[in-house]
Amino acid sequence: MTKPLRVGLIGAGPWAERNQAPALAGHPEVEFGGVWGRRPEAAAALAQAHGTTAYSSDEGIDAVFAANDAVAFAVPPDVQAPLAARAAAAGCHLLLDKPLATTVAAARATARAAEGAGVASVVFCTLRFAAGSASWVAERAAVGGWFTAHAQWLGSLYAPGVNSPYAASPWRREKGALWDVGPHALSVLIPVLGDVTTVSAGRGPADTVHLVLRHASGASSTVTLGLAAPLKAAGVSLRLVGEQGTHTLPAAWGDGVDAFRAAVDGLLGAVRTGHAHDCDVRFGLRLTEILAGAEEALARTVP
Repeated sequence: MTKPLRVGLIGAGPWAERNQAPALAGHPEVEFGGVWGRRPEAAAALAQAHGTTAYSSDEGIDAVFAANDAVAFAVPPDVQAPLAARAAAAGCHLLLDKPLATTVAAARATARAAEGAGVASVVFCTLRFAAGSASWVAERAAVGGWFTAHAQWLGSLYAPGVNSPYAASPWRREKGALWDVGPHALSVLIPVLGDVTTVSAGRGPADTVHLVLRHASGASSTVTLGLAAPLKAAGVSLRLVGEQGTHTLPAAWGDGVDAFRAAVDGLLGAVRTGHAHDCDVRFGLRLTEILAGAEEALARTVP
């Protein structure tokens, strides 16, 4: 029998409460090894809900690393990156959230730390792990022959009358849709069309941005991202056009907790086989590089 992987959780906010914690607690091959949070009361409540240990303070972070084989993260990206580097140095495998970081330097430092320590890593990009979308991505990537793609991810997080706990996130408010939902679109486009070779960008209303990408396969794609769309305008779509005709990303992806459990499966596979996962920390670094390039392109546009 394979020994369960003991996994600690860094973060005790809404995302950790709704997604990571129940996924870890319910995974048959994981021992949920504790919760650290910047707010001790939140960490204590989440740990109590799942029958595990609560950690707090900076010393508590190192205690989480020492007590676990792996660490999952549910904190802002620029908090995540340096903590993940510390976790890797302590010998912990990494289950990271997207984006890995919002600067290339921070993402690169994390990737180097993981590589230097020889730990496995997975970056949780929902569409690559959700049951309703993961197989679609793999099948489209295997077919090839795509000419262009059109992706749109419009949320209504900041629309009038919407009351979401995620809207209170300072990093999300500062960095906008480009960094929050941009990784989701890229995580599908890159395996299907190839790496991004050039990026141009323009601004739309509120935090909406429009990207035009060229890919290593020669295909092109357009991406529209926003978090402040009107309620009736919100939605996600991705359409591929090529030699096989037109194919559209399924509208139903499945449960988010199940998707995170699939990401845990991906980390377990990487740990046990020694083979890097396609969505590892290096992929997370590449996403950061592309998004930083788009941000630079936006800075050159007329306001």
